[in-house]
Amino acid sequence: MSSPAPLVTLLTDFGTADGYVGEMKGVLKSGVPGVEIIDITHDVPPQDVEAGRLALARYWQRFPPGTVHLVVVDPGVGTARAALAIASADRLLVGPDNGVLSPALLASGARAVRLDVPRQASATFHGRDVFAPAAAALLRGAPLADLGAPHLAPVVRRTPVPARRSDGALQGEVITIDRFGNAVTNCLGVHGGTVEVAGQVLPLVRTYADAALGAPVAVIGSSGLVEIAERNGNAARQLGLIRGSPVVMRRGDAGP
Repeated sequence: MSSPAPLVTLLTDFGTADGYVGEMKGVLKSGVPGVEIIDITHDVPPQDVEAGRLALARYWQRFPPGTVHLVVVDPGVGTARAALAIASADRLLVGPDNGVLSPALLASGARAVRLDVPRQASATFHGRDVFAPAAAALLRGAPLADLGAPHLAPVVRRTPVPARRSDGALQGEVITIDRFGNAVTNCLGVHGGTVEVAGQVLPLVRTYADAALGAPVAVIGSSGLVEIAERNGNAARQLGLIRGSPVVMRRGDAGP
């Protein structure tokens, strides 16, 4: 029985109009001809590291052990920011050290190395010239230590930690708006509480259908984070919510 093909996932903010993703795939296929490539998304908003981080947090441990996750949302490309390869929870990740990889770096037992950047690498396209070759090496079975020296710098953490107020409520904020207009917060919660946002106090319910059509409501999304939603509508537009909008969660155990 043959072993499964090596597996790599791609997450970028490149879009698909300009061929950048295709160049990275060419490097991967040249280095590992039998590799299976899964496109997670290339529609992360340009330079939106936090959106990339939140997307990675959703899926990186859903794939089989041994999967290599290649992540390129890199507004600091060509600067002194480190380029990393990470081993975490039996998976491998490659990408910039700007916080986008923090879901894996913060996991217990994570190890990281700082990738050697070839002298001939383009200063504007490390996805092709640094990260894709490193991912290919890992897919071929190269040990992490062969790719660079241990990276011991503090983990870059982008999402702010909610604060517990003196009255017991949790002070949080909106950290991203998804394509449905749901405002995702940095609060983890349990059912039965309320969320104060944009001057309204919303019940924290089990599902979108527990609200009337067009009514704003708070739900616990599939990631465990509290979201402000509107049944069959766009809560962010209705309530004027943006990244950083404050929320207050009451009567529920929540945390970062």
